[in-house]
Amino acid sequence: MKLVQSLALSTVLGLSFLNAANYSVDVSHSDIAFKVKHMMISNVKGSFERFSGTFSIDEKTKQFSSIDGTVEVASLTTMEGKRDGHLKSKDFFDVAKYPQMHLKFLKQSNDKVEFELTIKDVTKVVTLDVEEISGTVKDPWGYTRLAFELHGKINRKDFNMNFNELLEAGGLLVGDTVRFDIVIEGIQAK
Repeated sequence: MKLVQSLALSTVLGLSFLNAANYSVDVSHSDIAFKVKHMMISNVKGSFERFSGTFSIDEKTKQFSSIDGTVEVASLTTMEGKRDGHLKSKDFFDVAKYPQMHLKFLKQSNDKVEFELTIKDVTKVVTLDVEEISGTVKDPWGYTRLAFELHGKINRKDFNMNFNELLEAGGLLVGDTVRFDIVIEGIQAK
């Protein structure tokens, strides 16, 4: 009986991958943003301007079979040059030594997607919530598009970004939790 169940599951998974469509990230219609607590009272927001990626998804089941992304860390911006320079330094991302971050799909379970996230010299498994997987649409140029969002958080110290300063009134200058909001629009490969 277990053999029959295993074969049935393999067939379903195999058919799911056959129905998967392949997409490239349209950077001009996508966004990778983050926010982190500043002085324990507000959030500093930032984003990355240069990134690339691909994904495969079964449009009927809305199940991913792959998501691979690369972020050029030097493209980080918080709209304040001095802070951006500090974030790119050895205290945080150490862009000179580690110019890219990578996100690699592992598995999906309902609205949770597991990834290997590599920042600097550390790779950890993280789980992000997937939301708003759109249906496909044809654009005016005949390309098929699909969009989705990923949301989640990490502890920056898990990725060797340990810099902080104690505030005179107590508390820390920079929070440990970094929240991500990733909005992706893809163009289907022809």
